[in-house]
Amino acid sequence: MSEPIKNRYDFVLIFDVQDGNPNGDPDAGNLPRVDAETGHGLVTDVCLKRKVRNYVQMTKVRNGEPEPGFDIYVKEKAVLNEQHERAYRAIGAEDELKKEDKKRKGGERVDEARKWMCENFYDVRTFGAVMSTGVNCGQVRGPVQMTFGRSVDPIVTLEHCITRVAVTTTEKAQEQGGDNREMGRKNTVPYGLYVAHGFVSAHLAAQTGFSADDLALFWEALVNMFEHDRSAARGLMATRGLKVFKHATPLGNAPAHRLFERVRITRKDVCKPPRAFSDYNVTVDWSDLPAGVERIEML
Repeated sequence: MSEPIKNRYDFVLIFDVQDGNPNGDPDAGNLPRVDAETGHGLVTDVCLKRKVRNYVQMTKVRNGEPEPGFDIYVKEKAVLNEQHERAYRAIGAEDELKKEDKKRKGGERVDEARKWMCENFYDVRTFGAVMSTGVNCGQVRGPVQMTFGRSVDPIVTLEHCITRVAVTTTEKAQEQGGDNREMGRKNTVPYGLYVAHGFVSAHLAAQTGFSADDLALFWEALVNMFEHDRSAARGLMATRGLKVFKHATPLGNAPAHRLFERVRITRKDVCKPPRAFSDYNVTVDWSDLPAGVERIEML
């Protein structure tokens, strides 16, 4: 792998949804997440990171197995404590797994185990992880952090009644006399344009080994993640913009919020509800950037 990155980055991710549910809320019957006070739509950072993980897991495969250094720690059906045990076996510390005292499991080998986890799991060295359950692999603060995605305008959440010409049990079929129909519900947003913000820390990258190659893969995942995450529930989703500000130094050369203010999104016609990306103007003021800040426009 290449050396850890030496520069700080701040970025703006713009994505949209049409006739779909970008991130259902299980506490609200899986309705699209909404800010209760303003009506703006929300997509959690966890949801976005999941799509990045899925993209890496799908693309970094060789002969059916993850490429070295690109395994995923938080993935479907994973047992996290078993991943910790893998680390201790890999560093030759199997004896630590046999200790009765859970608080002592790991002992003086925790730092070695943490390093192994960072080297082998892309999402650990990118997003960080709490790995102190079971045998202790420590905690990692990830160099890449993201905010919730928030819609530019308030969204409308719709609930649709749908039917299925089949039933699940023989009893239900007998009750209906052979009609065999079941009713269901589907929740969508007619259209929403969302904006999320992100940060890449060179200081934390030095601790986890997050490299320039890892960063390039992260940008690639953000641009393409919706292309490989299709489902009937999500409708039509797409990344519409990825605006990146690269700093000349590890600590940065300007406050992130000042750079984010340069990205402006406005409706072309405020008298009609937006129903497509073409209903918006997206502009970025790249002129007179602060000294030491470089423009990188991925999309």
